[in-house]
Amino acid sequence: MEDSKYVLDEVNKGIKMGMDSISNISEKLQDSQFKEDLEFEYNKYNEILNKVNNQLTKYGSFPEDLNPMQKAMGWMSVEFNTLDDKSDSKISEMMIKGTNMGIIKGVKLLNNYTNIDKETKNILNEFVKFQENSVERLKKYL
Repeated sequence: MEDSKYVLDEVNKGIKMGMDSISNISEKLQDSQFKEDLEFEYNKYNEILNKVNNQLTKYGSFPEDLNPMQKAMGWMSVEFNTLDDKSDSKISEMMIKGTNMGIIKGVKLLNNYTNIDKETKNILNEFVKFQENSVERLKKYL
């Protein structure tokens, strides 16, 4: 049970970082289709987040928010990395890098926490698969 709670907390953090990144970056986009694709991603993250929250509630636990420093660092990273290049290609590259970090974290969780409950494993698999698909969607904007 403790492992499952830990995994859910980590997925929660990854989702919130992804959602914050999308919120921070969306205003910089020129391409309306790119904006729609990121809105789809945001909504899918939110859907998975609801599953995480429901599962954590079953354990009598509550999802944590990102700490203010993590939020500030995410915002500063977006601002810094788009100072001289606000192109869709640059933004797509940034989003792919961040999403790949989430994939790596998710796969590590799958490999290292094999005794988590079935529902948590399903959520984690969905999170990783969604991010893998997101990278493929984002590639067209490079």
